Amino acid sequence: MEKIVAKLLIYGDLPTDSILLQLSDVYRDFNSGSYKKEDLITRCYRQIKRILELGTDCAFDKNLWHNYLTYLMIMDENPFSLTCEKVGSKDGSVNHFATNDFHAFRELFNFDFSGLEKALGIDCFTCITNYKAIEKPELMYNGNVSEKVRALSEELEKAQTDDKFFNIVTAFYKRIGVGAFGLNKAFRIREISGGYVEFNPINNMDTVVLSDLIGYEIQKEKLIANTKAFVEGKKANNVLLFGDSGTGKSTSIKAIVNEFYNDGLRMIEIYKYQFRLLSQLIAQIKNRNYKFIIYMDDLSFEEDESDYKFLKAVIEGGVETKPDNILIYATSNRRHLIRETWRDRSDVEQDGDIHRSDTMEEKLSLANRFGVTIGYYKPSRQEFYDIVRGLTARNGIDMPEEELRLEADRWEMYHGGISGRTAQQFVNYLLGK
Repeated sequence: MEKIVAKLLIYGDLPTDSILLQLSDVYRDFNSGSYKKEDLITRCYRQIKRILELGTDCAFDKNLWHNYLTYLMIMDENPFSLTCEKVGSKDGSVNHFATNDFHAFRELFNFDFSGLEKALGIDCFTCITNYKAIEKPELMYNGNVSEKVRALSEELEKAQTDDKFFNIVTAFYKRIGVGAFGLNKAFRIREISGGYVEFNPINNMDTVVLSDLIGYEIQKEKLIANTKAFVEGKKANNVLLFGDSGTGKSTSIKAIVNEFYNDGLRMIEIYKYQFRLLSQLIAQIKNRNYKFIIYMDDLSFEEDESDYKFLKAVIEGGVETKPDNILIYATSNRRHLIRETWRDRSDVEQDGDIHRSDTMEEKLSLANRFGVTIGYYKPSRQEFYDIVRGLTARNGIDMPEEELRLEADRWEMYHGGISGRTAQQFVNYLLGK
């Protein structure tokens, strides 16, 4: 194995503690003949455990060794894989090196562990290459990662030549992508050393779709039209969804990401205290072959907060132009985002007209930089009944209309008033009875 791994060039920049390099070291010591049996067994078991942990996190099945190698190739963001993501495989000298690497991966796919197992008296490698995973709820793992890795792994198992292997992998890069962005829908960020941003996948993102949100058809149409233009490479606007709480603003954005995920749409959720990282975040994703929504939930600022200025500069007005593959979608209970007081309007008054102060213009200018603003308002009593009826029908709850309305009225009276969220909570209550 150590001789095969040594052939890797494009994919050879692996961390020293990676599973593949650790197993390569095991084989180097095994083939040298100078080793302690118990030591090699322990080292083998340590890497098998890591493969099992990865397999459990991603719900891998059947041949975990193949799944691991496939996952390794998918996640490796190197110049070759990133180029394939953007333009596919083109003729070039780099293809020669990539084909050599894929030949090595084919050898690893077909690697025979039986000699090592026989010498050490173990069968762990045989076990993971004929593995049956325990079924578990999809919420416990990332379904996108699991499905794509397993499907690609099974396809690569059938590749009879290096060229076929090459074509399968590069087609995957172009169709799906490479690294975490290729496999996941949504991310949060955290700052790491040097001011760089690390993207952490959200594994259990809500699978809601727009049809799950009853009502608000005009609002959904505006959101769909803007997002559709964005993923098609046309001009599109930043979007502010404002209005009453519990009306479906956040749900709409989650649903839009689910709707357009297969078109290359990804979402990055960012919190207010992270706004100073916006420039670095954008710098790291502007050249990727995806469309990114930077999502800000419940966006609002108090009078004494100035973080909104970072956001203003990024949206419009900074020296660097915002890349075409990035939009900002925000939700807020406030139409103008920043708390405004009557003091902001009281600096000049002539002929009964109020002349807005510079302070107020500064505050309102943030909301004005969202090209599309969509209002979500509390439903009327009849619309509330319609939402409740739609949710009960979807969940198989059969109650007489009058009884359902009476129970819904009692529930909303003590649980936050009329809203789509209250309706969903009421239906959850009925389902739990």
